[in-house]
Amino acid sequence: SISDQENHSPPDSLLKPNGSVDNLDLLSTASEGPSGEHPAQSAYQGFRRRANTLSHVPLETQESFELVETSPSVSQRKLLRYHSMTTEAPNQQKHNKSNEADLIPETPVKARRHSWRQQIFLRVATPQKGCEPSGWHEDYSELGELAPRSPLQPVCEDGPFGATKEDRKKTSKELRELWQKAILQHILLLRMEKENQKLQASENDLLNKRLKLDYEEMTPCLKEVMSVWDKMLTTPGRSKIKLDMEKIHSAVEKGVPRQQRGEIWKFLVELHQLKHPFPNKQQPKDMPYKELLKQLTSQQHAILIDLGRTFPTHPYFSSQLGAGQLSLYNILKAYSLLDQEVGYCQGLSFVAGVLLLHMSEEEAFKMLKFLMFELGLRKQYRPDMTILQIQMYQLSRLLHDYHKDLYDHFEANEISPSLYAAPWFLTLFASQFPLGFVARVFDLMFLQGPEVLFKVALSLLGSHKPSILQHENLETIVDFIKSILPNLGLVQMEKTINQVFEMDISKQLQAYEVEYHVLQDELIDSSLNDNQRMDKLEKANSNLRKQNFDLLEELQVANGKIQNLEAMVEVLLNSEGKLKQTIRALELERKALLENLKEFHMQPAISSGKILPSEQG
Repeated sequence: SISDQENHSPPDSLLKPNGSVDNLDLLSTASEGPSGEHPAQSAYQGFRRRANTLSHVPLETQESFELVETSPSVSQRKLLRYHSMTTEAPNQQKHNKSNEADLIPETPVKARRHSWRQQIFLRVATPQKGCEPSGWHEDYSELGELAPRSPLQPVCEDGPFGATKEDRKKTSKELRELWQKAILQHILLLRMEKENQKLQASENDLLNKRLKLDYEEMTPCLKEVMSVWDKMLTTPGRSKIKLDMEKIHSAVEKGVPRQQRGEIWKFLVELHQLKHPFPNKQQPKDMPYKELLKQLTSQQHAILIDLGRTFPTHPYFSSQLGAGQLSLYNILKAYSLLDQEVGYCQGLSFVAGVLLLHMSEEEAFKMLKFLMFELGLRKQYRPDMTILQIQMYQLSRLLHDYHKDLYDHFEANEISPSLYAAPWFLTLFASQFPLGFVARVFDLMFLQGPEVLFKVALSLLGSHKPSILQHENLETIVDFIKSILPNLGLVQMEKTINQVFEMDISKQLQAYEVEYHVLQDELIDSSLNDNQRMDKLEKANSNLRKQNFDLLEELQVANGKIQNLEAMVEVLLNSEGKLKQTIRALELERKALLENLKEFHMQPAISSGKILPSEQG
């Protein structure tokens, strides 16, 4: 019978699912066969071992099931394995359970307790998506609680008994609406990404702007001065209107707002170009800035070396090959390609750096071109340095004329201006002085031109003359001028700038330049003999004759233009006279027409006045 087969198969009943044995003693006793005294107990042990594959062997203190006594003639019920770990398919498992259900009586079975492994499993296990829990555990309803899903049971997405009904197909209208919704969401996402990029770019621009303008302003602007600048900068067509220069001088003297300094510099450049419509003959080729950046320069090594020396403590330039140094490199590289004669010279990096702190990279390049070509600063950077020598002579002559005692003190200690003033002129005071002071020097440079350099140098030396005279040797004097003088405080710097506005040395500078050339010629002539002097005079005479012929040709061309213009003026005057006569004739005709119109309006009134009395009669 089935029960005999169950009771006489101890290996199946005593082995765990993984093939291990709980108790070897029980296995040995079970191999001898069930005793006649306790047939039900042996069957119960087999049932417990088959039913608790996930638990330990039950203890003796646990409650035992009350087995129903059966007669030998009645066949034993087939023992079921309710909580076994099966690998059968769901449909096979259901079929087996339906066959076994016929052998199980409908008597209630007491709900058994879960083992500690099952309790842990129940705490962490979650229902599988898409499976029907009611159909899966329908055979365990008689136990009073749901059993856990077997870990080896295959996971089904559509339910344990096959695929669920498919969703109905969407109509073309619904699909079109979904597509429209997806497209709108994608467009919105792209817009948000663009706005985020703009926001990030604006944040970077604001950060760079804050880094650039990280210096102490020497002359803080009042609200009245800022309103004056705002009014001038917002003037429509400002690049074509000549404004009052006295008003602009007064505004620059009162101060330039740091946030608008770059825009004000461009405004001053526009005024200079209006005042001097014919640019200098030595203008470079008009090459786009971006095209220059695509080329290679032979000055690359010298530029890279000076990048780290240019404003090393300023946050915008302190980062090695950061945004500031890369922009500065681009400007210097582009200029070295634009001006092949000058290329790159030490000191240009400071000039370009100051411009870059107040405007964009390309705008700074344009302003550097203006300073070098239209204001003539490029002369002092030429390889021969002739103009720089002339400038040093001019400064010495200014000291001799304005501060004779200081000039004598320098001469007694054999101190030439090139020892201390050459860096001032080549860097526009940017290499040694605070940025607030340097910015004010640039304000004056765009307003008055290169002679500002002489004014500032003369004012600095004159205002600190007592301190300089106290030093008695070359080393201490030069050290004071290079180290102590640039750090004497903003009040003294502002006093220096105010003195610059009151100085006028343009005539003296021109006279000193001529004087330099005369002295140079005398020095050259003193070393020549008579024949060499004659040759030199003949060459000078031939050059003068050539210049005379060139001037005569230009004069003839100018006279021809004047004659043409005079003839054009006569034609215009004749046409103007004819137009005036036509205007007079038209005015007379208009006057006559107005009189006729007035008479025409008066006639109906007279006729109506004659008719009215007859009607009354």
